[in-house]
Amino acid sequence: MKNIQIIDGAQNCVYDIFSATDEEFALLFPGGTDIAFIDEVYAGGDQRLLDVAFKSIWQRRVKKAEACGIHGIIFYELEEKKAYYPTRRDEEATNPDGSNLR
Repeated sequence: MKNIQIIDGAQNCVYDIFSATDEEFALLFPGGTDIAFIDEVYAGGDQRLLDVAFKSIWQRRVKKAEACGIHGIIFYELEEKKAYYPTRRDEEATNPDGSNLR
C-alpha cells in the first residue's frame, strides 16, 4: 500500500492522506511520477477504472499521525502548481524559471 496526499484548492481543505494499492497507485501515477493533477489523471486514463479506484481509495483514509510516508500527491483545482512540477516528480520540483526549489 502507498499513501497519497490530496491537496485541494478549497478553503476548507484538510490535506487528507489515503492509502492505495500498488495497482491503484500505478493507475494514478504512471511512469514513476509522484505528483498528479486530477484533470490530467482523468485525461490520460480510463474513467471507469479511475472511478472504481477512487471509490476504493476514499474508503482508506489514513490519520496523519499514523501515516508512514507520503508516496504521491494529487492536486485538485490548483492549475498554477503545474509550473512547479514539470516532470511530475516531487524531488525534481523547480521554479517556473527552471531554478531548483530545494
